[in-house]
Amino acid sequence: MIRKIEIERFSIISKKPFDEVLAAISGGVGHPNMMEFWKSTKSAQTLAELESVIQKFTGSAGLMQFEELDHGGIIQKDTRHKTRMLRLLIGNPLIMKEMAKRAPDAGSYAPTTVLVDERADGVHLSYDRMASFLAPYKNEEALEVARTLDAKIEALLLRAAS
Repeated sequence: MIRKIEIERFSIISKKPFDEVLAAISGGVGHPNMMEFWKSTKSAQTLAELESVIQKFTGSAGLMQFEELDHGGIIQKDTRHKTRMLRLLIGNPLIMKEMAKRAPDAGSYAPTTVLVDERADGVHLSYDRMASFLAPYKNEEALEVARTLDAKIEALLLRAAS
């Protein structure tokens, strides 16, 4: 089956330097050693232990960064100018759990992607809203969790941009 999904994209442009914007995002999210993180989550015996492990690795925004993909480094191999573009995979496994319990396909959208790229008019920060991914599943509880995640990420990006 093929399902068409309409996506809402949150975008903001910052006049701050790329490194400042990136540092602000980085400062709001946790940066766990992923091998240690997954080992810790697997060894948790109860939900309370799992929650404790995950909370230990989240930043002030209640989120963590799972991965950073340097798209700019790949693109600039084919261009003469330096391209700065990073795809950040950001989320919180406890938030994913609450969405996926109600709408299992939510697991394919988490963690979320934040794109940070430098253009002539400034540093663009883009994020596809989780609630728009989950809207077709018509589960209000999953949508409420997704809206909470969207608010966390959008607040983080607004702080980083201003």
